[in-house]
Amino acid sequence: MEAASASPVLQRARGTGRVTVASRDGRTGLRTLYQEGCAKIRLPNAFDSTAHAVLINTAGGLTGGDHVEWQASAGADAKLTLTTQACERIYKSLGPDARIETRLTAGPGARLDWLPQETILFEDSRLSRRIDIDLDETASLCAIEAVLLGRDAMGESARNARLADHWRVRRGGRLIHAEATRISGMPERERDGLALLRGASAFATILYIGADAEARQARLPPSPPSVGSSRTGDRLVVRLLAPSGLALRRLLIPIITVLSGIGSLPRLWSL
Repeated sequence: MEAASASPVLQRARGTGRVTVASRDGRTGLRTLYQEGCAKIRLPNAFDSTAHAVLINTAGGLTGGDHVEWQASAGADAKLTLTTQACERIYKSLGPDARIETRLTAGPGARLDWLPQETILFEDSRLSRRIDIDLDETASLCAIEAVLLGRDAMGESARNARLADHWRVRRGGRLIHAEATRISGMPERERDGLALLRGASAFATILYIGADAEARQARLPPSPPSVGSSRTGDRLVVRLLAPSGLALRRLLIPIITVLSGIGSLPRLWSL
């Protein structure tokens, strides 16, 4: 009885959201939609040929032991843009990680934009995130993940926050992009290291894959030294560091405008 009372079973947030779209008569429409738990998906009206999906975590944030799964698929020639209703907040954990798993697929000729708003890591938070993307050889992708370490307005630095982030991207069944980011709560080495975050409290990665990657890279706006890009064939990677969330957004907006399939930010980014 004493052991049971020492380890109470806490209520945890669980959610699964899946959306599939298909192209018909030059427009992209909904094919399947599934929602469970705290994961909700809304499909705002669009006035172009692209389907837009808004991902919502009704729990209002995640903490240790919470688990959310997102899945999205764009069929042949379909165009799908996904974003979030707001920034995802990762709160203090009593031990285990909060987990977010995302799986995206795009068929022949499809275009997929993964444009969630920033993830905010609070003090003593722990997040394990995994993104798996499968693309057809002729599909294109723009994917972004941005992280804020603490809340600027509250003067937080979240120097004890922990993050484990894994990306795996395949094209035509072949692995073309893999990366792992880890923040283990050792700020002197990771947060302040000149070869790592260099004191930045906000950072982002943008991945573009498409036959026109070279042309899009040439259109990127002039950027400060805290922004770097590299291209290998049809793959373009842009990485950004910034001293604050606001500074990061100011860097992100013109880059997303160039690289995203919709040629602009999702409307929710500016509301």
